[in-house]
Amino acid sequence: MDVTHTSISNVEINVFLFTVGHVVHKLPEGESVVGVATLADEIYVLRRKERDQVEVYDVIGYRLQRRLSVPDICGFTDMTSCEHYRWVYISDHVIECIHRLDVHGAVTRWAVNDKPHTLSVNAAHNVLVTCREVRKIKEFSSHGDIVRELTLPGDVISPLHATQLTNGQYIVCHGRRDDAVHRVCKISDDGRHIVESHGGQRGSGTGQYRVPIHLAVDNDGFVFVVDFNNRRVKLLSPMLDYIRDVVSCDELTWKPTRLCLDVNRRRLYVTASEIVKDGELTTGRVVLFSV
Repeated sequence: MDVTHTSISNVEINVFLFTVGHVVHKLPEGESVVGVATLADEIYVLRRKERDQVEVYDVIGYRLQRRLSVPDICGFTDMTSCEHYRWVYISDHVIECIHRLDVHGAVTRWAVNDKPHTLSVNAAHNVLVTCREVRKIKEFSSHGDIVRELTLPGDVISPLHATQLTNGQYIVCHGRRDDAVHRVCKISDDGRHIVESHGGQRGSGTGQYRVPIHLAVDNDGFVFVVDFNNRRVKLLSPMLDYIRDVVSCDELTWKPTRLCLDVNRRRLYVTASEIVKDGELTTGRVVLFSV
């Protein structure tokens, strides 16, 4: 992919803008995938099953290295990783906790005291937990101590995922299937105000979403957004202007649900699951794209 020097809102940035992502590899099909993360030159895949929930692949040959079991896990919804501490975090909405997993498979957990939905790790190496039902972002230390708790603005209905920028602001996507508004928002560092947004009434246009379910931000502030029911991944500028679809519906037979961005290798890992009647996720896999 060529490096293009461009200007967006008078900000000069070197960024990879003009090439759509291409499929590099597809990990094996199996039970539905509810999370993906990279850590220490390995890919961690979280599947919905009773044991051996985490599959670990190498990032070069994509060979299965091992399987790890998380005991007493009940209703997991997302996974993220921290390269600094070399831990993987898994959210469990049934027993309202976070499971912390190291590279050898040792597991500890801590209570969230609300239903955790999705996860990210910020520049301070703390875990951000998006609690959809109470419209909150809870920040925990790597050992599970509460650092801060933010209640999102009232018009941010059903927050589905959040991540924090290096300037302290937050990027939040919100809008479930029946909500009127489906957007990606930049939120002030105190959680009180919407600074910028992209989206609005749900739909399939370039400025619309049908359930923006998960996101990732690169080192320059560009935002990748999983648009669940439109079966695509969008790329937004740091000001949340639409740039292009980096993954189109033609490249995803199944519905995308989660993603992980490997900035160093310029790889986008997208989970995709087959959905049957009543919205039940069945077979799933991870598709790797170059970006």
